[in-house]
Amino acid sequence: MTTLIIGDKAPDFKGIDQNEQTIELSNYLGKKVVLFFYPKASTPGCTMEACNLRDNYQTFLSKGYEIIGVSADSIKRQLNFANKNELPYSLIADEEKSIINAYKVWGPKKFMGREYDGIHRTTFVIDEKGYIEDIITKVKTKLHSSQILDL
Repeated sequence: MTTLIIGDKAPDFKGIDQNEQTIELSNYLGKKVVLFFYPKASTPGCTMEACNLRDNYQTFLSKGYEIIGVSADSIKRQLNFANKNELPYSLIADEEKSIINAYKVWGPKKFMGREYDGIHRTTFVIDEKGYIEDIITKVKTKLHSSQILDL
């Protein structure tokens, strides 16, 4: 689980999204950013979360937010996920886990009694100056937009 806390400067990053565009956090200064980490593209929980954010995307934009998703999936897998679900925001392919490790969301998990290392579903809300405004570690995939917008 992350050791970052509210008020910390958000770690800057550079990554490549599903459209092979370079995404850098520093380019978003002056805007709020919803940076969500998800375990694996096209799995049921991740699809519910991504679609919930998609369905509320215009509301996020109207409130000055940009949305960026991050997982360890390949660019091709991110592109397929975005196209299949008509996701209007960037999904970074962090196969080397540089962003995932910077935000400290990689670690031991348990599923059906089995332990393994993976991405902890976590969302960081970053303010216009690049500081962490909120951290959501108990993400409700079907209601994630309201968890963020009801801050």
